[in-house]
Amino acid sequence: MNYLNLSIVIISLLFFGCSNTNPNLNNVGQDELKSLELERDLKKSDQQYKETLYVPIYSDIYVDYANQSLLLSASLSIRNTSLNDSLFISIIDYYDTNGKLVRNYIDKPIVLGPMATVNYVVEREDTAGGHGANFIVNLSSENGNIKPLVQAIMIGMSGNKGFSFLTDAYPIE
Repeated sequence: MNYLNLSIVIISLLFFGCSNTNPNLNNVGQDELKSLELERDLKKSDQQYKETLYVPIYSDIYVDYANQSLLLSASLSIRNTSLNDSLFISIIDYYDTNGKLVRNYIDKPIVLGPMATVNYVVEREDTAGGHGANFIVNLSSENGNIKPLVQAIMIGMSGNKGFSFLTDAYPIE
């Protein structure tokens, strides 16, 4: 390989290696949740259906005696399953193993249109939640018959083996 080709390869690696690979940014570089913020206050009519959900997250799991703890990335997935109605999300809070609030993911309510989905990733290196982390999610809709789907998907690797599993949200109110 001559020096010109080597220079092109190095410059390409630097250029693409420095690009932002944040999985929580949409295709225009804006935070996925912030881009869905509602431009108005929630009205009483927006809340015919109201539910608070607990979503377990596993930030790490026991693997074996030699590698006792393996860090995982987790994606919170909120899916509006309605063909006609919007889903409003007023709280996405992340708690640690001891039940202490780690962070609020939204400051203002967000809206998911009919059949829309929002995913939000807790990076593998984010160990603030610990092995018993969880989300609390408050949902509402104009339609009392809406059935959203809320899950968490955990992904990890150990050596040359990859694995994933999911947890379902559990209604607590």
